[in-house]
Amino acid sequence: MSFRTRTILLAGVLLAAGQPLAEAEPVLRVGTSGDYRPFSDLTPDGYRGFDIAVAERFARDTGTAVVWAAFRWPELLEAMKAGRFDVAMSGVTIRPERSIRGRFTVPVVETGAVILVRGATWRRLGITSSRALEQLDAAGVKVAVNAGGHLERVARHHFPSTRIRAIPDNGAVRNALVAGEVDAIVTDSLEAPGWLQGLTDVRLIGPFTRDYKAYWVHADDGALATRLDAWLIAAERDGSLATLRAEWFGEASGRRTATPLEALLAACDERLALMTAVAEYKRASGVAVVDPERESRVLEAGWRAVAGAAEQLGHESLPRREVERFYRAQIAAAVAIQQRILAGPTPTAAVAFDLAREIRPALLRIGERMAILLLLTAHDSEPAPSDLHARVEEVLAKHQLPAERTRVIADAIAGLRR
Repeated sequence: MSFRTRTILLAGVLLAAGQPLAEAEPVLRVGTSGDYRPFSDLTPDGYRGFDIAVAERFARDTGTAVVWAAFRWPELLEAMKAGRFDVAMSGVTIRPERSIRGRFTVPVVETGAVILVRGATWRRLGITSSRALEQLDAAGVKVAVNAGGHLERVARHHFPSTRIRAIPDNGAVRNALVAGEVDAIVTDSLEAPGWLQGLTDVRLIGPFTRDYKAYWVHADDGALATRLDAWLIAAERDGSLATLRAEWFGEASGRRTATPLEALLAACDERLALMTAVAEYKRASGVAVVDPERESRVLEAGWRAVAGAAEQLGHESLPRREVERFYRAQIAAAVAIQQRILAGPTPTAAVAFDLAREIRPALLRIGERMAILLLLTAHDSEPAPSDLHARVEEVLAKHQLPAERTRVIADAIAGLRR
């Protein structure tokens, strides 16, 4: 069932829970974990947190009733597949496998993984800040992390030699450190300040990743994703989203991520993150990395998407040569990543995705959002940052692109804005 046709079925549930609902009021089921401060925290008085506040503000502004649907992190992918909610709003990190299984909105905050280390462990091992990750892994310490989410994958990637304890209840991760059951715990830069309260003799290292949090929608519900994107971009523009960040994240509230330019850079990052799956499919199937015919279709599809977005939004369209310049830069970066991956060893435990049935539909979904963001970025009255090249390099650093590739992407974006 879609977001628009669920009213009658859920009305009885809401009334039974003591929540009045107008007969024709649409309902939005929001999946949330309730165990991830400051994004989602289940208290005796109900859910609280940044994403809870955003959901409630969106519902108020759009005349929608929210129904909360609890999930546990190890079951998030299955919960999405089963249709238990319309959108997940719980500090969900943009990751390739999630891009393949659903679609993300523009990002709402930027964060990164950190590790909290017991002081006794730090001194016993003679850890130094500049080599802390390497030394902790070499020592094979015990590290706890929330099971099933982005941070577990980060922990297993950065600490392959440590004893990872994946705990399904995120709130119990901190307790494991307090009880002395583990030497360190992995969290993120926005959750860490709350976890550090009341702790003594604990060292924080990081962030050692750069990640985006966004809202995760069903792959086939582009209408809801578009509504959320439009609302988030407007909320970023009028300052209300920044106000909510400041309220829940304090000094760590960070960069405005839902501006057209920042959201466009995040879409580039998300698209390029799928190139590992593309490369491994091509490795297994023997498909060539460079496909001129496919690239021509991508350029044509990109131009048509931007022209369609201009018509839909009532904007003047962009010069075709500038649009194709941007998409050529994306294609060149994607080829560079695939070639680098294929020059390395065959992975021993990679999740395989089908190029035609799974990866390309995800790329098309990202492309739909990218086309709108290209148009909004080009027409945005807000000045571009003076360090645009540096910002593009920062956002795309994880992809290990040659400097020339990031420079071409930055130049293409600058050309669109001119």
